[in-house]
Amino acid sequence: MANSRVYPEAKLTNKQSETTAWKDFLALIKIGIVNSNLITVFTGIWLAIVFTDVKFLEQIDTVLYTLTGSGLIIAGSCVLNNFIDRDIDPLMERTKARPTVTGKVKPVRVAVLGFGFLLIGTLFLLLTTITATVIALVGAFSYVVIYTMWSKRRLVSNTVIGSFSGAVPPLIGWAAIDPGLHVMAWSLFLIMFVWQPPHFYSLAIRRVEEYRAAGIPMLPVVKGFEVTKKHTYIWIVALFPLPFLLYQIGIPFLILATLLNIGWVITGIRASKKQDEYKWATAMFIYSIQYLTVLFVSMVVFTLF
Repeated sequence: MANSRVYPEAKLTNKQSETTAWKDFLALIKIGIVNSNLITVFTGIWLAIVFTDVKFLEQIDTVLYTLTGSGLIIAGSCVLNNFIDRDIDPLMERTKARPTVTGKVKPVRVAVLGFGFLLIGTLFLLLTTITATVIALVGAFSYVVIYTMWSKRRLVSNTVIGSFSGAVPPLIGWAAIDPGLHVMAWSLFLIMFVWQPPHFYSLAIRRVEEYRAAGIPMLPVVKGFEVTKKHTYIWIVALFPLPFLLYQIGIPFLILATLLNIGWVITGIRASKKQDEYKWATAMFIYSIQYLTVLFVSMVVFTLF
């Protein structure tokens, strides 16, 4: 009887360990961040193809190299972020289950994985253009060193500083097709840069006590909720004129982008009536994710017609 119970449990444990190993890997590379950034990389690629009058099928190899290389560099940067933050992640509910915290993956393996991804990603991007490769590496350095290792733990402006690396992906995509970087490419960069503070301020309000416990000087920790909400609205308003830099995409896109911006402000005003800071932050955080996805996908869709 004892043996008959052991074998089924062992099989179940093996399956669970396989599943957990895959989940740990996805957690290490922060798959959600990788996926969302690849959307903006592809948008940069697509708009460069459309507005430089290049044939998509003729550039399919460049497209694949760019997406693969960018994905690996973004994943490698996220892995190194996990490696560096393993001392503060146990203090936060959101991050305490990461494999770098639980000890399921040895730190040295995490570091090797991170640098390995950066190296392989760089090799793929070198198959496109030097400009795209340099931009990607500057973005990785900005995220890993300037943001994670320096400003995140020292400055209340860490979110704004970290927004630089998050705004780089569409530039990589455009530069892989057109190293000259048309003003439209920089417009995508600006949109991504300005979008990030209100997105992360909402997250910071939701997790304010965790950031406080970890000693991270996020804006709501240092300045409070009201100041953070004011900063959030200021950054959202700053987004309003930016889509007009992409006027070549067409009037329907400009209308949609404007409605999305107005909708973000209205979402905040309506959520404020509940007089619950957590619910306000949750509503704004969810809207910010939907905003980014709809905006960048629409750039591709509206240029198809």
